[in-house]
Amino acid sequence: MSATMIAPQVPAPSEPAKRRSLAAMARSGLRELWSDKAGFVGLLLVAIFVLVALFAPLLAPHDPSAQVLGDRLSPPFWEHGGSMRNILGTDQLGRDIFSRIMYGSRVSLLVGVSVVLIAGAVGTTVGVISGYFGGRIDGFIMRVVDTQGAFPGLLLALLILAAVGPSVHTVIIVLCLDGWLMYARVARGTVLSLREMPYVEAAELVGCRSLRVMVRHVAPNMTSPILTVAVLEFARIILAEAVLSFLGLGVQPPQMSWGLEIAEGQDYVYSAWWLVTFPGIAIAVTVLGVNMFASWLRVAADPQEREKRFAATAGALGGGSI
Repeated sequence: MSATMIAPQVPAPSEPAKRRSLAAMARSGLRELWSDKAGFVGLLLVAIFVLVALFAPLLAPHDPSAQVLGDRLSPPFWEHGGSMRNILGTDQLGRDIFSRIMYGSRVSLLVGVSVVLIAGAVGTTVGVISGYFGGRIDGFIMRVVDTQGAFPGLLLALLILAAVGPSVHTVIIVLCLDGWLMYARVARGTVLSLREMPYVEAAELVGCRSLRVMVRHVAPNMTSPILTVAVLEFARIILAEAVLSFLGLGVQPPQMSWGLEIAEGQDYVYSAWWLVTFPGIAIAVTVLGVNMFASWLRVAADPQEREKRFAATAGALGGGSI
């Protein structure tokens, strides 16, 4: 007589339990972030940048395109001749610098997010296919990556923009053409190491299709390196957009960009230093914040890096107690 074994049914977690779990994970992440002061400051700077870009029409004290020629080249409020009406001064057409910096952040956010999403999706997909299948497919894809990587990215962007014509959409396309290479290389290298993991080999042995293995078993374990690359690339894209706009091949008037503000104020750098200084500070602070946050994110999203940091901290505490 044979007995039928019935596997116990594990109840699915309820919605309140899921919410409590997510809340606990959020609190744990915030505690870790608070312990890393540089990462916390970086996240704060990034949050301010995003909020200013999203709510610029509500936060800007003046119309950024309004020209008041009687107030042209007014200095910041703390200098002689300045006023609290234009706290960071005005440009050669009497436009408020503070308001134009706020609106300029919108272009940087639009270009940065668009390029990261498009280039990240394309580059990660190509890198996963290259690393997982290997062989001739890997060789062909990597030769394409190496060939395009041999051309200077800025020179390629300048040639395309000069031929097609500058605009925000053209800048996004050009930066995507240059940005997918990094994602492809990182994704390929990560997949090459994941292919040797036991759970991937087990999935292949039980007959899982290649697409299922890549989507269900390989892609979820690539979150840490790809996310870190995306954050760092976001900072690079902000700088690249500013450079292209400064050279006159990026954002065009009447749109506003930090790089374009510096380009328009370069002729007044000795007589009206605030025209180039404050947009430059905005670029530097934003990129610094993104890099500081990316440094923390690389450790927080990678279990191995977290173990290394914990071991280093424990070793330092142990050495100090002897």
